[in-house]
Amino acid sequence: MSRGQWIQLGLLMAAFAALYVTHSFLRFAAYEAKGYDLGIFDQAVRQYAMFKAPIVPVKGVDFNLLGDHFHPILALLAPFYWIWDDPRMLGIVMALCLAVSAIPVYLFTRRRTGHVTAMIASAALLLWWPFQAMVNWDFHEITLGVPIMAWLIWALDGHRAWLATALAVSLLSVREDMGITLVAIALVMAIRRHWWPALVTFVSGLVGYWFATSVVIPHFSPSGAFGYWQFTALGPDMGSSLTFLLTQPWNAVAVLFDHPLKVALWLLHFVPLLLLPLLSPVTLMALPIICSRLFNDRLNVWSPVYQYDAILAPILLMAAIEVAARLGLRWPKVSRLPTAVASVLLASGLVGTAFFPQVFPFHRTLTGELHLRQHGQDLAHAVSLIPDGVCVEAADNAVPHLTTRTYVGLHGDIGDELSTWMIVDTKVEELGGWDPLTPDQALERAERLGFSEVWHERDVVVLEKKGAPVSPVCPDYLER
Repeated sequence: MSRGQWIQLGLLMAAFAALYVTHSFLRFAAYEAKGYDLGIFDQAVRQYAMFKAPIVPVKGVDFNLLGDHFHPILALLAPFYWIWDDPRMLGIVMALCLAVSAIPVYLFTRRRTGHVTAMIASAALLLWWPFQAMVNWDFHEITLGVPIMAWLIWALDGHRAWLATALAVSLLSVREDMGITLVAIALVMAIRRHWWPALVTFVSGLVGYWFATSVVIPHFSPSGAFGYWQFTALGPDMGSSLTFLLTQPWNAVAVLFDHPLKVALWLLHFVPLLLLPLLSPVTLMALPIICSRLFNDRLNVWSPVYQYDAILAPILLMAAIEVAARLGLRWPKVSRLPTAVASVLLASGLVGTAFFPQVFPFHRTLTGELHLRQHGQDLAHAVSLIPDGVCVEAADNAVPHLTTRTYVGLHGDIGDELSTWMIVDTKVEELGGWDPLTPDQALERAERLGFSEVWHERDVVVLEKKGAPVSPVCPDYLER
């Protein structure tokens, strides 16, 4: 690979990283960024940067985020906050992670084709809707797993099985469910006859999943248990679900297609790739992730607008390129199939971004539709009224603007004693969180707790519990 080709790839990555950062910053400025998840991860990384446990008031009083999900890799982001301790720094980190993922995709594709096709494939990945959805979600720990997964497939493809194993094990620090993904990775290794790396990866996945869900998360969780079993379509617990999968596989497969949103998700992932990933063992690595979503009870995780799909994108694209190249070698008449696949995917990204903002949110940035509106201005004024160092309950879209200088949580999630200020957004149906209050419920609660209105304009209300002392917990939370 020549220096000029590296420069071209670097410029492509830089252009997309700039687009990602721009979209992320515009969302923040327009008060579209949310406490779930940007506020959560900002508070966690901020605490790591101060060498403290990741206590996250957005999740609740004294809530250690390791009791929610297992993602110690977040601690590695602390040095970024030593440079700039602002929620928008996570948008920069996210942009870097996604952009860097293009390198292994480029190298994987170039190994089979040439520079031009590899560049098209890289651009297609960077513009594809899963990456757009990830950026539009502000930040999530799964972002950090995207480049790891891409490099893992590149390493395995180059017969660097032990490097692939090391990268797979590092995925265990991204999220607890990566343990199940490691089992699928081990299966792909076994298919390629890397027996010992496959065994180590398989055992590491099972042990890692057990350690995260049975030891670490219960230790830090307020309930003393891992609280994310939401697969009642399969059974009330893991044991019964495994029995269902083994004894009634046809019924299990039917669950994956029993709703239009689920069908749409399958189509959005596979049709732009001409269904070619279905012919590659590499796609097995994606199945635990996508199946865990489609078996989930929550309808909203079936939609193609969340962060979960970003880690699937390099898997499915590289699987499609692998199959296309193999078919091209077998049948010379389709030797240009890898270029066709990459071009179709890039074209779908361009058309989608131009005309379908529901799935391709960069449309709003590129057309100038993403900007600060009146409601955002009202929220900005409300935030400006909140003093530094207090405990405040705020609407989801105000939270990220308060994390740098207050102890901030969502309505009803930090108890009845701590907060002395509130921001209520009456425009939304619910105010955010796992068990969110409606605006009316929040206002009724504020009245019951003795809050009085300080400012009210259109759909935004600011309230204060006048005369109430500020708990030492509030300023101490941000003390270094």
